Amino acid sequence: MNPLTIDQVPKLRRGFRLQWEPAQDCHVLLYPEGMIKLNDSAGAILKQVNGDHSVGQIIASLSAQFPDVPGLDEDILAFMEVANAQFWIELR
Repeated sequence: MNPLTIDQVPKLRRGFRLQWEPAQDCHVLLYPEGMIKLNDSAGAILKQVNGDHSVGQIIASLSAQFPDVPGLDEDILAFMEVANAQFWIELR
């Protein structure tokens, strides 16, 4: 697998859907075989994943929303790498 770059554009993999689940009180990632319960950070990141914004744009957007969070860019990159490795997203 190639290393993630900030120029890549992530999108949810076909068959996956992000939604707020009131019963779980969190965002979840739905797919044909089940559901992944997401923490607040993962939900905030995946809400930005739309197939149009690059990883760098997502980092800039979330950094503007949460300016006092140190190391946010590294956390977003790490999450994107995990999401890609788990086949939740694809990168172009």
